[in-house]
Amino acid sequence: MKLICVEEHVLNPAIGAEAQTLVSAEAPYLSDWGSRVVDGISTVTDPSRPHVIAPSESARKGFEMGASRLADMDSAGIDMQVLSYGGFPQLLPAQKAIDLCRAANDKLADAAHANPERFAGFATLPWQAPEAAAIELERAVTELGLKGALINGRPGEAFLDDPRYTPILDAFNELNVALYLHPGLPLPAVQAPYYGGFERELSARLSMFAWGWHNEAGIQVVRMLLAGVFDRYPSLQVISGHWGEMVPFFLQRLEDSIPQEASGLKRPIVQTYREHVYVSPSGMLTIPHFQFIYSLMGAERILYSIDYPYQSLDGARAFIENLPISEAEKALIAHGNAERLLRL
Repeated sequence: MKLICVEEHVLNPAIGAEAQTLVSAEAPYLSDWGSRVVDGISTVTDPSRPHVIAPSESARKGFEMGASRLADMDSAGIDMQVLSYGGFPQLLPAQKAIDLCRAANDKLADAAHANPERFAGFATLPWQAPEAAAIELERAVTELGLKGALINGRPGEAFLDDPRYTPILDAFNELNVALYLHPGLPLPAVQAPYYGGFERELSARLSMFAWGWHNEAGIQVVRMLLAGVFDRYPSLQVISGHWGEMVPFFLQRLEDSIPQEASGLKRPIVQTYREHVYVSPSGMLTIPHFQFIYSLMGAERILYSIDYPYQSLDGARAFIENLPISEAEKALIAHGNAERLLRL
């Protein structure tokens, strides 16, 4: 069975270097977290969850888009990765972000063209300049062959439902390509009261990958639903990782609390979500999460992802092969849905 993973990350040193001081200024709690992480290896020791143990060289592997990454994929039985950049170009001055994103997308496209059966890519965009971002998305898709774009967190102080982002949403809709809504940093005004008050590392982890940035990504989807974004953009399809960033588990509550009479939306919330959102595990390989999403969404709206290199590829194929569903449904999740959505 072919296996395509759609949230597999690479790093760009130029964007990373430029954004580092700005990230530290926005999120000072990042500066010294990790005292209980040795060489990047998590202290998780549950042998049933080998993928949770991140490889010690994860940062180094993030820069690799060639032989070493392919060797890891071969060892794990992964046929293709859809690559995307980590980092926060939207924190940079607009012109600098425009230039850096353009260069980063060129590099990503080169990697995909060098191994077209193994790599595809999502563009990174200068979200703080929506008109320029729309132009870069069109170039990345029509000239470079990238399959859409990924955003890390909010595009700025506001979320994507803000009217200023109309040009870029117009471009996604017209190009009919996917937008991956990846987590990002919570605003400082949120971080302190919601996640502060604990020992520094505990607050940092809680505000980021344990809870906070997943909540941020989920709020982005909820706001897009309630603002009627999917009513205005019927071709817009988004991907939500980490089993939907908490949202699927409260969808029915949202709809019960905000019916169409209150929202003014064209469709019920649950229906809209099912028609415009694909959900992916991002390496959260847990059967209870899968079973809930499968019962809510069906196999046709689930993609597969491991979040490499921040999660190990260990057990990636075994998890999907052992799911309690039909072989045809496994094939949809493993590769069929990604091939259809991303036109691979």
